[in-house]
Amino acid sequence: MEGNRYIVIEGVLGVGKTSLCESVSKELEARLVLEAAEENPFLEKYYQDMRGYAFQTQIFFLLNRYRQQHDLAQGDLFQRNIVCDYLFTKDRIFAYLTLDENEINLYERLCSMLHEKFLKPDLVIYLQASTDVLMQRLAQRGRPFEKGLGREYLERLNQAYNHYFFHYQETPLLVVNTNDIDFVKSRQDLNDLVKQIRTMGKGTQYYNPAGYQG
Repeated sequence: MEGNRYIVIEGVLGVGKTSLCESVSKELEARLVLEAAEENPFLEKYYQDMRGYAFQTQIFFLLNRYRQQHDLAQGDLFQRNIVCDYLFTKDRIFAYLTLDENEINLYERLCSMLHEKFLKPDLVIYLQASTDVLMQRLAQRGRPFEKGLGREYLERLNQAYNHYFFHYQETPLLVVNTNDIDFVKSRQDLNDLVKQIRTMGKGTQYYNPAGYQG
């Protein structure tokens, strides 16, 4: 864990980042910071009417993330390790995917007003999965307000995430394809990933589970 005191785990909804955050935080004896997306009062309405509630949903997430990141920047990072389930600078993925031009302008003005030099993560872990796998996992977890999510929307979101992290260079990045990995059920996969985290250096690396042939 030396040098990686602040770890962020990212990925499209349904990819399994919350479960992995919980497991990794226990393994590394780190503080767990979760976004608690269900607390957003506009989220359920957004899934029913994306165009009508995109702006309210986006702004709530932005302000909630700002509050959490502000608290983290006040010194907690110097006291203990942290595992977080979102990257603040990734917020624009949803903004540019869902907002119209006028809303984007307001969003950017608000971002500039809230601008603060938040501490960058020591390591970002990006969890990938195919759209088919994401659809299966969303169906399995059975959240009522996610049932209306269509494949087209999830495909667009998945592509936007992949594009963002393909060009991401702000911090060390570990890319993990989770199509055939289960960190909850497979102790071997989890142990191997934690080992990778502990030895992670600079740049971008790609994780292959123990025993992977490819």
